[in-house]
Amino acid sequence: MEVRPTPSSAPTSSGIETSPLTPSIGVEVHGIDLSRPLDDATLAAVRRALADNSILLFREQTDLAPAELVAFSARFGPLEHHVVSDFLLPGHPEIFVVSNIVENGRHIGAYGGAKWWHSDLSYMPEPSLGSVFQCIECPRDGGETEFAGMYAAWEELAPDRQRWLLQRRAIHDYAWHYATYLSHRKPLTEEQKARIPPTAHPCVRTHPETGRRALYLSSSLVHRFEGMSFEESRPILDEVNEFATSPRFVYRHRWRPGDVVFWDNRSTIHRACPFDEQGARRRMHRTTIKGDRPFLELDPSELDA
Repeated sequence: MEVRPTPSSAPTSSGIETSPLTPSIGVEVHGIDLSRPLDDATLAAVRRALADNSILLFREQTDLAPAELVAFSARFGPLEHHVVSDFLLPGHPEIFVVSNIVENGRHIGAYGGAKWWHSDLSYMPEPSLGSVFQCIECPRDGGETEFAGMYAAWEELAPDRQRWLLQRRAIHDYAWHYATYLSHRKPLTEEQKARIPPTAHPCVRTHPETGRRALYLSSSLVHRFEGMSFEESRPILDEVNEFATSPRFVYRHRWRPGDVVFWDNRSTIHRACPFDEQGARRRMHRTTIKGDRPFLELDPSELDA
């Protein structure tokens, strides 16, 4: 039996208090200062809240310095260094800068992309557990981030499509994604491409902490299904992606400086919303926590239903 999260709106036994962001995904966490080390009980409660709810919002973290962001993130596992090293924060290579700001004639962060649904680093053999995103500057209008809950999308998917996906693996391909969606940036080098060959993962994964199933697909990072061509795969990928990003599964976060959002890449996909990139400033710091290889616990009888 799959474990389902219990809505939380009161202090847990460790003292953290949360309130829901939507009926299906996400909670705001109250009363925690991320610039201070968390005790073990609070850390465990935060970890469980992430696994159950997929998105954690921490407001008013304006005093959170880069070293403190790294220290908080590293409590959950080793941190990744992004393959595009141009946009790593000087002195803190664990932090990937996402920004449209130009200083001294060069972009200080990744710009103009991430507007397509994806899960961070899904193209790695051991994709990301989660990402911690800190808002330093944001526009007054636009530039929100949308998150789609892949637990709920899986659970509401048509049974015939569920059975089909349970038997499939998908090829995640960052070099294809980069050439297709990020051609405005400097091309990847051959050395960078060699570090990120296409990787196959199950289309549905069992969450290692909750035991729940979640869709593990995105139309911008999955090139095709294993054993199928791109042309055969694309209509099915688009169909599933459109369903999974239906409004009832989506939370749109309007940023404020000092916001920190911690999301679970094992049970969500996300994208950035457009904004005036010529007339407004947006600067975000992201750490990415290394995860483990996706797996699917499957009873063969399910395929005969």
